[in-house]
Amino acid sequence: MLGFDPIYMVITGVFSVISLVVSNKLKSKFQFYSNTQLSNRMSGKEIAEKMLKDNGIFDVVVQSVSGHLTDHYNPVNKTVNLSENVYNSTSATSVAVASHEVGHAVQHATGYNWLMMRSKLVPIVNISSKFWIWIVMGGMFLMNANNFGLGQTVVLLGLGLLGIATLFSFITLPVEYDASNRALEWLKTKNMLLPEEYIGAEDSLKWAARTYLVAAIGSLATLVYFAMKFLGNNRKE
Repeated sequence: MLGFDPIYMVITGVFSVISLVVSNKLKSKFQFYSNTQLSNRMSGKEIAEKMLKDNGIFDVVVQSVSGHLTDHYNPVNKTVNLSENVYNSTSATSVAVASHEVGHAVQHATGYNWLMMRSKLVPIVNISSKFWIWIVMGGMFLMNANNFGLGQTVVLLGLGLLGIATLFSFITLPVEYDASNRALEWLKTKNMLLPEEYIGAEDSLKWAARTYLVAAIGSLATLVYFAMKFLGNNRKE
């Protein structure tokens, strides 16, 4: 069974460890910079609302949502959703997260191509990311059970779904990096932060972006592995 394939387990294990390390580093950075209070005493909510206003966006609502690291921009109902600690906090971490999410709202308002592409892929990715592994495993089983033709078709379907998920991961990279760049440019241009506060916001966003980079590379490595395994099985036939 593929779930116990040693090479696949190594790939999964390596990227799980890297992801955990980066995630823990991000959390420690957020925790550290949460102690850096802004001299202007503006909360995440106030920062978000000002950035929206400065970009001429008046149809987006900033609201609080429960949970930790649950911050996101919803293009469907045009809301900037900030976790409670970001929404109310006046720290360098909160300004980084709040301005980043507004960066997505600015992308939406300006028709940023990568965001538009990403949004179109969301419905199918929600399905493909959950089921591709089971479809590939089922196809491999059929190929090894003297039903090569059907199994080959099923595996290709699974690889196609994994390919879409991988494509989504890489499209996400420019979307996230651009949102951070827009946030940092606005913070600097509008002189919203002192130098040490800006450093905290910049460092927080840098580590947040790395979580998406690790996910994208991990997805690509998995796709390449299964594609090579599939081709190897074809040569044996």
